[in-house]
Amino acid sequence: MSALILNGKEVAAAVKAEVADAVAGLDFRPGLATVLVGDDPASHSYVRGKRRDAAEVDIESFHYELSGSSSQQEVIDVVERLNADDSVDGILVQLPLPGDLDGEAVVQRIDPSKDVDGLHPFNLGQLVLGRGGLRPCTPSGIMRILDHYNLPISGRRAVVVGRSFLVGRPLALLMSEKGADATVSIAHSRTEDLEVLTQSADILVAATGFPGLITAEHVKPGATVIDVGINRTDEGLVGDVDFESVVEVAGAITPVPGGVGPMTRAMLLANTLSAAMARRV
Repeated sequence: MSALILNGKEVAAAVKAEVADAVAGLDFRPGLATVLVGDDPASHSYVRGKRRDAAEVDIESFHYELSGSSSQQEVIDVVERLNADDSVDGILVQLPLPGDLDGEAVVQRIDPSKDVDGLHPFNLGQLVLGRGGLRPCTPSGIMRILDHYNLPISGRRAVVVGRSFLVGRPLALLMSEKGADATVSIAHSRTEDLEVLTQSADILVAATGFPGLITAEHVKPGATVIDVGINRTDEGLVGDVDFESVVEVAGAITPVPGGVGPMTRAMLLANTLSAAMARRV
């Protein structure tokens, strides 16, 4: 029996509708600023999509483009101006930055209350401590998918393959915090006997950047499989999961494209609304 397909586009549409309804009830427009450095086509495409999403829910968009030859200080100067601008509730610096520019250092200069990517050390620290704050978009989106499809987390065994601060580590924290209550293991490139570990998972998340790493042999029958990978190949976009084999074993699975990807953008809007509400209401 084939797995239930977890349609991220459908869930993202629900999130966007909620954000649009909430924005319509405000007496101001939340503002989202995007900062794009360099001429990478993929980065330009991502930012266009994010600005289009903002317009659809009536979030005001502010956009700043800098050349790839910009200095570290020039990028930081833009961020500092946005920190001081009361009409801007959220700041997103499109990563990675080109050349030798230090993206992590730039993110650290964003006002944590405007850090709608949820990547500032303050917000990651709040997550570690189980306190409120802006959460990274992709992990938040994954949690929303599980909730939307009524897939239980509490008491379940979850394995996250990938330990980045963008997805793997914050997702493990979200899934194990009080109220979610999963038992979470993090695997990575040096994990021995990966199949043994992943076969124990009721919820298996692949976030490694290695196409097709997770096959049917890695998956417990009936498990929920979340594929975070977006890998460009000659055959098009593929995930970290070998979809064709795993779909016959899993109980539920996200596709690539159309799974986790749309949720990342949708949760950016939700974070912008949350930041605006915290700052202005």
